[in-house]
Amino acid sequence: MRSTSKLLTSTKTGTNKKQREAGGYLRLFVCSMITPILVCGCSYIEGGLQARSIFQEANDFFDQGEYEASLSKYEQILERHPAVADRVLFEMGIIYAYPRNEQKDYQKSLECFQKLVRDYPDSEYRRDSHMMIFQIHNVIIKDKIIAAQQTQIETSWQEVKGKEQEISTLQKRIETLEQKIFSLRTEPADRVLIEKKERRLTLLSKGEAIKTYKIALGGNPVGPKERQGDNKTPEGTYIIDSRNRDSGYHLSLHISYPNEKDKLRSKELGVSPGGDIMIHGIKNGFSWVGASHAEVDWTKGCIAVADEEIEEIDKLVPTGTIVEIRP
Repeated sequence: MRSTSKLLTSTKTGTNKKQREAGGYLRLFVCSMITPILVCGCSYIEGGLQARSIFQEANDFFDQGEYEASLSKYEQILERHPAVADRVLFEMGIIYAYPRNEQKDYQKSLECFQKLVRDYPDSEYRRDSHMMIFQIHNVIIKDKIIAAQQTQIETSWQEVKGKEQEISTLQKRIETLEQKIFSLRTEPADRVLIEKKERRLTLLSKGEAIKTYKIALGGNPVGPKERQGDNKTPEGTYIIDSRNRDSGYHLSLHISYPNEKDKLRSKELGVSPGGDIMIHGIKNGFSWVGASHAEVDWTKGCIAVADEEIEEIDKLVPTGTIVEIRP
């Protein structure tokens, strides 16, 4: 009855919420009757002082949360004082179904109530036993439904995971094929689009995107470059005007910054516009950083990609290619 026992105590969402609802009425019913029944342990009991004493011991064990010990005492009462067997059976049934009893056993609880109803037709506990039988059966039925639904959910989830694995495998195959196709490409890009906000560089040919790369920008990336040393990446339209194979970074494609608009703005500000803006790889000696370099803007205003990426870009972007840098 492992899953059934969760019905009255679980605080989880989803399926466990349904379990709480299924066992809610049973919980309320058990708790509502347990106190008056067990509190009356010192009242008159047929069988005399000895029976009252054992009842009290059983009740004390129950109050202490020693449910197995309490049930053991009730077994003694059954053996020694059959005249109060109906009450004992009822209280044992309650304890077996008690929400705080981690060893609760609904089947044994049912057996107690059913025996009481069958063997003691005149018992004052008969009516409540009928109600307990109904409530427990109701919980068990709902528990089976919930268990079936949970099994179905788990099966569906396994199917989803299997599909996800298939999709992941297909994506890797597609990426591999795309890379092979890209490596065989001989037609150069005719435009380089750099989108600062998206941290993305795209190579285009005749208006079609042929490859995109994740980039890192200057350490002060918002807004156009205005002056020397402001660590900003420019914004505007430029061209690749030269290359530096011996720079401090893995390959460098020089961008024709400043253009006329940049020069006019810096003149109005009375500052030097700066220069040496490149598309380049990682600093020499740090190629091991790989693609993770793009997690932070670390350049002085240049556009940085991983080393293997700048090698691709270098092959496909000839000198004179237009470079558009958007905010």
